[in-house]
Amino acid sequence: MSGEPDQETILILRDRFGFDGFRPGQGEAIDALLAGRNMLAVMPTGSGKSLIYQVPALLTGGLSIVVSPLVALMQDQVAALSLNGIAAATINSSIPREANVDTWRRVQAGKVTLLYMSPERLMTGQMLTAVGKLAPKLFAIDEAHCISQWGPAFRPEYAELAKLRDIFPGVPIAALTATADQITRDDIAARLFDGDAEIIVTGFDRPNLTLAVEMKKSWKKQMVDFVAAHRDEAGIVYCLSRKKTEEAAGLLRDEGHKALAYHAGMEAGTRNSVQDRFMTEPGTVITATIAFGMGIDKPDIRYVFHTDLPGSPEAYYQEIGRAGRDGLPAETMMLYGLDDIRMRRTFIEQEDSPDDRKRREHKRLDALLAYCEAPECRRRMLLHYFGEAAEACGRCDLCLNPVETVDATEDGQKALSAVYRTGQRWGAAHIANVLMGKNTDKTASSGHDRLPTFGVGADRTLQEWNAMIRQLVASGFLRIDIQGYGGLGLAEKGMALLKGEGEFRFRPDTVQKAGRQPRGKNRAQAEALDPQAQELLLELKKLRLHLAQEREVPAYVIFSDKTLIDMAARRPANREAFAEVFGVGQAKLEQFADIFLEAIAGYEGG
Repeated sequence: MSGEPDQETILILRDRFGFDGFRPGQGEAIDALLAGRNMLAVMPTGSGKSLIYQVPALLTGGLSIVVSPLVALMQDQVAALSLNGIAAATINSSIPREANVDTWRRVQAGKVTLLYMSPERLMTGQMLTAVGKLAPKLFAIDEAHCISQWGPAFRPEYAELAKLRDIFPGVPIAALTATADQITRDDIAARLFDGDAEIIVTGFDRPNLTLAVEMKKSWKKQMVDFVAAHRDEAGIVYCLSRKKTEEAAGLLRDEGHKALAYHAGMEAGTRNSVQDRFMTEPGTVITATIAFGMGIDKPDIRYVFHTDLPGSPEAYYQEIGRAGRDGLPAETMMLYGLDDIRMRRTFIEQEDSPDDRKRREHKRLDALLAYCEAPECRRRMLLHYFGEAAEACGRCDLCLNPVETVDATEDGQKALSAVYRTGQRWGAAHIANVLMGKNTDKTASSGHDRLPTFGVGADRTLQEWNAMIRQLVASGFLRIDIQGYGGLGLAEKGMALLKGEGEFRFRPDTVQKAGRQPRGKNRAQAEALDPQAQELLLELKKLRLHLAQEREVPAYVIFSDKTLIDMAARRPANREAFAEVFGVGQAKLEQFADIFLEAIAGYEGG
């Protein structure tokens, strides 16, 4: 199947599922399972992971068992398969005992192809013995990141599943997830397969999602304004607390939206009712804690809004992944502030877990903050975290509306030099202390107070250096050793910058205090334009994006927002006037004056 699928597989794809062929990675994964090999598949939400075990189950016959974390998810899968004429069933705690007994009799009689169970139900001695008598053909473990102690949703019950390979030798096991960085993937493979498995990663990009982040100013107004642009569309608003979900739902109802709160403090019947309404009633908004979402397969969710900072890039990726599963455009927006950061740090410290896990979670949070403060293209930054290279997307907030950045190549080289000279094993706090020339126990005991880089950055504040280091990570100059002790190391791009190749641009607005919204000055200036100039500004932004995409560079490289605002206000009619626009130097005058002057003249004439 690594080549073309055989005739029997094509018939199953067409007759049972209505597909003409495989998506990337599906054929390879199915091939591995049919050959009796264990397999871990990491694929984006909506990429068809379920098909990977459903097709082999139908091809091999007999019984295949699917382990799933949520009752609602199991029931939805069974209902969908039944509609396709596939014999599927679930045994779970929400079903009356008599019904579960009747289902088991059907399983014993060979009338069930796919049986869905929770790990707690499967891994009892009685159930394992009973399953053993039926000679299962395949085990599939959905949401497999729950196995990993390093993942964002570690669930201890999943750890028991590691026993399956010993209890059922020779029976292939499929593990599937949309959310696993390299460390988590390795951890799953080690725990579940003892390292003996094929790992298939098809990529993490969800190109139909627009990514955006804002500094938290007034979360209520920011949420209301965002949702207003999506009236009568289905969406999810994630909140950190149960109380906040209720408050958010009330605010949105006051604005005329069909908004429902969902959190773990509700009775099960109420939660199920809310979920059913969201799944069936068009244009419903759910305001929820992270208790809502895993396994939600509603294709037309048009937006996900975070009122608070998620816990890690993995958690964030998983939560935004619930939008746009139909492949159509969807928007995401995340708010973050200093209070969020403090709260997340506190959550990690209060967690009942070993110190090494806490250390890794802090470093994951550092990576998410780097994403929030990225100076350019968020999608590239997010994919870089998951080990995937990408060009500027042209669709995230930073590509569409670039922030002001300054050339900070020299300061970037200072930071990279400090990382290099200290041995590429120290964290950001220590590097910042070295740069500022702070005499601490660590700088003294390590001898780093005698390095040439000690104190070379005394002209900047600690807050500035911390932001700069995060942005060096975000831009791919530095890497964080999350698996180790969180030490910083130079990436290939960082080594090149240290040698004088390339440049580093710093985004200073992230150093503002919480409550101040980045780009506020630009936004205020844009809003001060007369209506005609505002329309012209939109046209100039479209032109800038077109030129940036042609040249395969971020939009800010062409002109900053501040330049375009000044251009729209002045409406220059010739090269001399164009040269007076803010941010237009000689080189850009030669490259872009005629293009933008033609656009302005055409707009004036229209």
